[in-house]
Amino acid sequence: MKNIFKHLPTIETKRLILRKITENDVESIFEYGSDKEVARYVTWETHQTLDDTKVFVDFVLNQYALNKPAPWGIVHKADGKFIGSIDFVSWKPQHRKAEIGYVLSQPYWGKGIITEAASRVIQFGFEEMDLVRIQAKCFTANRGSERVMEKLGMTYEGTIRKGIYLKGAHQDMKLYSILKEEYESQVHNS
Repeated sequence: MKNIFKHLPTIETKRLILRKITENDVESIFEYGSDKEVARYVTWETHQTLDDTKVFVDFVLNQYALNKPAPWGIVHKADGKFIGSIDFVSWKPQHRKAEIGYVLSQPYWGKGIITEAASRVIQFGFEEMDLVRIQAKCFTANRGSERVMEKLGMTYEGTIRKGIYLKGAHQDMKLYSILKEEYESQVHNS
């Protein structure tokens, strides 16, 4: 457990490879990071230059080195393209809980890709990290992300009113979660 993020494992799903982000991914990350529509519902600002993306990649590489939560890059097997990232944006080992977050290049929206990636990350969290709770949040207007959480079997817990100040305004956030026993019940019944 101590080195889980330093040695983040590569994970494969039917259509995806989840792997560590590298310096070679800067241009692909910039491609979606500079898309205003992609950046609309995330906590970071739209990337204006490749330097913005390099700062992000340097941060991620440093997080790996410090064994702190850091993202998996999402690679689409069919075309080999780096198309997004997914990670535990927070992890509280003493409480055995974590929160996931994700971003995806716009041409890949609506194809079940984030649901596929998040399903595998949730499995990793419960089976490899011994979590008992995994949660996720989205802006109230982000219906796409909300649908992902519903498809993952997460339960809507409520709206955190003005829960975050971002992009010049207080934002309401919807909170969803899944517990280990709910996950195990889903696996057992599928």
